[in-house]
Amino acid sequence: MLSRVAENIYWLARYVERAENTARLVRVNSHLVLDTPRGITPGWEPLVYITGLDEHFFAVDREVNERNVVRFLIGDMNNPGSILRSLAAARENCRTVREVLPRSSWEKLNELHLFAKEHIQSGLTKGGRDAFLDGIISGSQAITGLLGSVMYRDAAWQFARIGRNLERADMSTRIIDVRSTDLFPDDLPESGSLDTLQWISVLRSLSGYQSYRRHVAIRVSRADVLAFLFHDSIFPRSVLHCINAVDESLGELENTGAAMRCVHTLQRKLRHT
Repeated sequence: MLSRVAENIYWLARYVERAENTARLVRVNSHLVLDTPRGITPGWEPLVYITGLDEHFFAVDREVNERNVVRFLIGDMNNPGSILRSLAAARENCRTVREVLPRSSWEKLNELHLFAKEHIQSGLTKGGRDAFLDGIISGSQAITGLLGSVMYRDAAWQFARIGRNLERADMSTRIIDVRSTDLFPDDLPESGSLDTLQWISVLRSLSGYQSYRRHVAIRVSRADVLAFLFHDSIFPRSVLHCINAVDESLGELENTGAAMRCVHTLQRKLRHT
Protein backbone atom coordinates (compact mmCIF):
# COMPACT_ATOMS: atom_id res chain seq x y z
CA MET A 1 0.00 0.00 0.00
CA LEU A 2 1.25 3.49 -0.83
CA SER A 3 2.02 5.59 2.23
CA ARG A 4 -0.17 8.37 0.83
CA VAL A 5 -3.16 6.02 0.65
CA ALA A 6 -2.50 4.68 4.16
CA GLU A 7 -2.27 8.21 5.55
CA ASN A 8 -5.49 9.35 3.87
CA ILE A 9 -7.43 6.33 5.17
CA TYR A 10 -6.00 6.83 8.67
CA TRP A 11 -7.04 10.50 8.76
CA LEU A 12 -10.41 9.80 7.15
CA ALA A 13 -11.27 7.52 10.07
CA ARG A 14 -9.91 10.01 12.61
CA TYR A 15 -11.88 12.94 11.19
CA VAL A 16 -15.18 11.03 11.14
CA GLU A 17 -14.60 9.94 14.73
CA ARG A 18 -13.60 13.50 15.69
CA ALA A 19 -16.83 14.93 14.28
CA GLU A 20 -18.88 12.38 16.21
CA ASN A 21 -17.06 12.93 19.48
CA THR A 22 -17.06 16.72 19.21
CA ALA A 23 -20.84 16.42 18.85
CA ARG A 24 -20.88 14.25 21.98
CA LEU A 25 -18.77 16.79 23.85
CA VAL A 26 -21.11 19.67 23.03
CA ARG A 27 -24.17 17.57 23.76
CA VAL A 28 -23.07 16.47 27.24
CA ASN A 29 -22.47 20.07 28.28
CA SER A 30 -25.79 21.17 26.75
CA HIS A 31 -27.63 18.52 28.75
CA LEU A 32 -25.84 19.54 31.93
CA VAL A 33 -27.03 23.10 31.38
CA LEU A 34 -30.63 21.87 31.00
CA ASP A 35 -30.52 19.43 33.91
CA THR A 36 -28.91 21.61 36.58
CA PRO A 37 -31.04 23.73 38.95
CA ARG A 38 -31.73 27.35 38.04
CA GLY A 39 -28.91 29.66 39.04
CA ILE A 40 -26.23 26.95 38.78
CA THR A 41 -24.79 26.94 35.29
CA PRO A 42 -21.81 24.89 34.04
CA GLY A 43 -19.36 26.92 32.00
CA TRP A 44 -18.65 26.67 28.29
CA GLU A 45 -15.06 27.92 28.31
CA PRO A 46 -13.63 24.57 29.56
CA LEU A 47 -14.77 22.91 26.31
CA VAL A 48 -12.36 25.12 24.38
CA TYR A 49 -9.45 23.96 26.53
CA ILE A 50 -10.59 20.33 26.57
CA THR A 51 -10.41 20.18 22.77
CA GLY A 52 -6.97 21.83 22.84
CA LEU A 53 -8.20 24.63 20.58
CA ASP A 54 -7.82 27.59 22.93
CA GLU A 55 -5.19 29.30 20.74
CA HIS A 56 -7.53 29.22 17.75
CA PHE A 57 -10.50 30.41 19.79
CA PHE A 58 -8.72 33.33 21.45
CA ALA A 59 -6.95 34.37 18.23
CA VAL A 60 -10.19 36.23 17.50
CA ASP A 61 -11.48 38.82 19.95
CA ARG A 62 -14.82 37.37 21.09
CA GLU A 63 -16.70 36.84 24.31
CA VAL A 64 -16.57 33.39 25.90
CA ASN A 65 -20.25 32.48 26.00
CA GLU A 66 -22.46 29.58 24.95
CA ARG A 67 -23.25 30.87 21.48
CA ASN A 68 -19.64 31.65 20.53
CA VAL A 69 -18.23 28.39 21.90
CA VAL A 70 -20.92 26.27 20.23
CA ARG A 71 -20.43 28.09 16.92
CA PHE A 72 -16.67 27.61 17.21
CA LEU A 73 -16.93 23.86 17.90
CA ILE A 74 -19.71 23.12 15.42
CA GLY A 75 -19.42 25.35 12.38
CA ASP A 76 -16.24 27.47 12.38
CA MET A 77 -14.28 26.56 9.24
CA ASN A 78 -11.23 28.36 10.66
CA ASN A 79 -11.23 25.89 13.55
CA PRO A 80 -9.40 22.70 12.47
CA GLY A 81 -11.35 20.66 15.04
CA SER A 82 -14.89 21.87 14.34
CA ILE A 83 -17.51 19.40 13.18
CA LEU A 84 -17.93 21.06 9.79
CA ARG A 85 -14.17 21.31 9.17
CA SER A 86 -13.62 17.69 10.27
CA LEU A 87 -16.28 16.37 7.90
CA ALA A 88 -14.88 18.45 5.04
CA ALA A 89 -11.41 17.02 5.71
CA ALA A 90 -12.81 13.48 5.94
CA ARG A 91 -14.61 13.96 2.63
CA GLU A 92 -11.43 15.20 0.93
CA ASN A 93 -9.42 12.24 2.24
CA CYS A 94 -12.16 9.86 1.10
CA ARG A 95 -12.25 11.43 -2.35
CA THR A 96 -8.57 10.66 -2.94
CA VAL A 97 -8.85 6.97 -1.97
CA ARG A 98 -12.27 6.08 -3.39
CA GLU A 99 -10.79 3.12 -5.27
CA VAL A 100 -9.78 1.49 -1.96
CA LEU A 101 -12.97 2.07 0.00
CA PRO A 102 -16.52 0.77 -0.62
CA ARG A 103 -18.36 3.12 -2.96
CA SER A 104 -21.25 3.41 -0.51
CA SER A 105 -18.90 4.93 2.09
CA TRP A 106 -18.18 7.87 -0.24
CA GLU A 107 -21.92 8.38 -0.75
CA LYS A 108 -22.66 8.23 2.98
CA LEU A 109 -19.88 10.66 3.80
CA ASN A 110 -21.16 13.08 1.15
CA GLU A 111 -24.65 12.84 2.63
CA LEU A 112 -23.34 13.58 6.14
CA HIS A 113 -21.25 16.52 4.92
CA LEU A 114 -24.24 18.00 3.08
CA PHE A 115 -26.45 17.48 6.14
CA ALA A 116 -23.96 19.38 8.30
CA LYS A 117 -23.68 22.27 5.82
CA GLU A 118 -27.43 22.58 5.28
CA HIS A 119 -28.43 22.38 8.95
CA ILE A 120 -25.56 24.25 10.58
CA GLN A 121 -27.66 27.34 11.36
CA SER A 122 -30.31 25.21 13.03
CA GLY A 123 -27.58 23.45 15.00
CA LEU A 124 -26.44 26.75 16.46
CA THR A 125 -29.83 27.39 18.05
CA LYS A 126 -30.84 25.89 21.39
CA GLY A 127 -33.99 24.41 19.89
CA GLY A 128 -32.28 22.74 16.95
CA ARG A 129 -28.98 21.78 18.53
CA ASP A 130 -29.96 18.34 19.80
CA ALA A 131 -31.41 17.23 16.45
CA PHE A 132 -28.32 18.50 14.62
CA LEU A 133 -25.87 16.79 16.99
CA ASP A 134 -27.87 13.55 16.91
CA GLY A 135 -27.73 13.66 13.11
CA ILE A 136 -23.94 14.06 13.18
CA ILE A 137 -23.51 11.22 15.67
CA SER A 138 -25.84 8.80 13.86
CA GLY A 139 -24.36 9.71 10.46
CA SER A 140 -20.81 9.13 11.71
CA GLN A 141 -21.82 5.81 13.24
CA ALA A 142 -23.44 4.78 9.95
CA ILE A 143 -20.15 5.36 8.11
CA THR A 144 -18.16 3.49 10.75
CA GLY A 145 -20.65 0.62 10.70
CA LEU A 146 -20.62 0.50 6.91
CA LEU A 147 -16.83 0.24 6.78
CA GLY A 148 -16.88 -2.38 9.51
CA SER A 149 -19.43 -4.55 7.74
CA VAL A 150 -18.13 -4.58 4.16
CA MET A 151 -14.49 -3.46 4.11
CA TYR A 152 -11.88 -6.09 3.27
CA ARG A 153 -9.63 -6.82 6.27
CA ASP A 154 -6.39 -5.77 4.60
CA ALA A 155 -3.89 -3.04 5.44
CA ALA A 156 -6.40 -0.32 4.52
CA TRP A 157 -8.83 -1.62 7.14
CA GLN A 158 -6.08 -1.77 9.77
CA PHE A 159 -5.06 1.86 9.17
CA ALA A 160 -8.71 2.95 9.41
CA ARG A 161 -9.08 1.00 12.65
CA ILE A 162 -5.92 2.54 14.11
CA GLY A 163 -7.07 6.06 13.25
CA ARG A 164 -10.57 5.54 14.63
CA ASN A 165 -9.40 4.05 17.93
CA LEU A 166 -6.63 6.56 18.55
CA GLU A 167 -9.08 9.40 18.03
CA ARG A 168 -11.70 7.68 20.19
CA ALA A 169 -9.24 7.12 23.05
CA ASP A 170 -8.12 10.73 22.87
CA MET A 171 -11.62 12.16 22.77
CA SER A 172 -12.93 9.80 25.46
CA THR A 173 -10.37 11.26 27.84
CA ARG A 174 -11.39 14.78 26.77
CA ILE A 175 -15.07 14.05 27.40
CA ILE A 176 -14.19 12.63 30.83
CA ASP A 177 -12.31 15.87 31.37
CA VAL A 178 -15.59 17.81 31.21
CA ARG A 179 -16.18 16.61 34.76
CA SER A 180 -12.62 17.34 35.86
CA THR A 181 -12.78 21.08 35.23
CA ASP A 182 -14.74 22.00 38.37
CA LEU A 183 -18.01 22.83 36.67
CA PHE A 184 -19.69 23.47 40.01
CA PRO A 185 -18.42 24.78 43.37
CA ASP A 186 -17.90 22.06 46.00
CA ASP A 187 -19.62 24.04 48.76
CA LEU A 188 -23.07 24.00 47.13
CA PRO A 189 -25.82 22.25 49.14
CA GLU A 190 -26.68 20.26 46.01
CA SER A 191 -23.06 19.19 45.33
CA GLY A 192 -23.78 15.49 46.03
CA SER A 193 -26.67 15.18 43.58
CA LEU A 194 -24.88 17.39 41.03
CA ASP A 195 -21.82 15.15 41.22
CA THR A 196 -23.92 12.11 40.35
CA LEU A 197 -25.68 14.02 37.57
CA GLN A 198 -22.40 15.02 35.99
CA TRP A 199 -21.01 11.47 35.96
CA ILE A 200 -24.25 10.13 34.49
CA SER A 201 -23.91 12.75 31.75
CA VAL A 202 -20.34 11.65 31.03
CA LEU A 203 -21.45 8.01 30.73
CA ARG A 204 -24.32 8.96 28.44
CA SER A 205 -22.04 11.07 26.25
CA LEU A 206 -20.03 7.90 25.61
CA SER A 207 -23.15 5.72 25.25
CA GLY A 208 -21.92 3.86 28.31
CA TYR A 209 -24.64 4.47 30.90
CA GLN A 210 -26.57 1.25 30.26
CA SER A 211 -23.40 -0.86 30.07
CA TYR A 212 -22.13 0.66 33.31
CA ARG A 213 -25.38 -0.05 35.14
CA ARG A 214 -25.47 -3.65 33.87
CA HIS A 215 -21.84 -4.64 34.38
CA VAL A 216 -20.42 -2.38 37.09
CA ALA A 217 -22.94 -0.99 39.57
CA ILE A 218 -26.40 0.49 39.90
CA ARG A 219 -25.06 3.45 41.83
CA VAL A 220 -23.03 5.94 39.78
CA SER A 221 -19.87 7.04 41.56
CA ARG A 222 -16.76 8.86 40.44
CA ALA A 223 -14.27 6.06 41.19
CA ASP A 224 -16.33 3.34 39.50
CA VAL A 225 -17.02 5.47 36.42
CA LEU A 226 -13.34 6.32 35.99
CA ALA A 227 -12.31 2.68 36.40
CA PHE A 228 -14.93 1.66 33.84
CA LEU A 229 -13.97 4.28 31.25
CA PHE A 230 -10.21 3.84 31.62
CA HIS A 231 -9.70 0.17 32.50
CA ASP A 232 -12.58 -1.88 31.07
CA SER A 233 -11.17 -3.99 28.25
CA ILE A 234 -14.60 -4.93 26.82
CA PHE A 235 -16.47 -1.62 26.62
CA PRO A 236 -15.62 -0.29 23.11
CA ARG A 237 -15.19 3.34 24.21
CA SER A 238 -12.94 2.70 27.20
CA VAL A 239 -9.42 3.98 26.75
CA LEU A 240 -7.86 0.55 27.34
CA HIS A 241 -10.13 -1.14 24.78
CA CYS A 242 -9.19 1.46 22.15
CA ILE A 243 -5.47 1.10 22.80
CA ASN A 244 -5.75 -2.69 22.70
CA ALA A 245 -7.47 -2.40 19.30
CA VAL A 246 -4.60 -0.24 18.02
CA ASP A 247 -2.16 -2.89 19.29
CA GLU A 248 -4.04 -5.64 17.42
CA SER A 249 -4.04 -3.68 14.16
CA LEU A 250 -0.36 -2.83 14.41
CA GLY A 251 0.32 -6.55 14.82
CA GLU A 252 -1.21 -7.14 11.37
CA LEU A 253 1.11 -4.61 9.67
CA GLU A 254 4.82 -4.63 8.90
CA ASN A 255 7.60 -2.44 10.35
CA THR A 256 5.58 -1.38 13.39
CA GLY A 257 8.10 -2.15 16.13
CA ALA A 258 8.56 1.43 17.36
CA ALA A 259 4.82 2.12 17.33
CA MET A 260 4.06 -1.11 19.20
CA ARG A 261 6.59 -0.27 21.91
CA CYS A 262 4.77 3.04 22.45
CA VAL A 263 1.43 1.27 22.63
CA HIS A 264 2.72 -1.33 25.10
CA THR A 265 4.08 1.45 27.32
CA LEU A 266 0.67 3.12 27.27
CA GLN A 267 -1.10 -0.15 28.07
CA ARG A 268 1.10 -0.65 31.16
CA LYS A 269 0.50 2.94 32.25
CA LEU A 270 -3.27 2.51 31.94
CA ARG A 271 -3.30 -0.75 33.91
CA HIS A 272 -1.28 0.76 36.76
CA THR A 273 -3.25 4.01 36.95
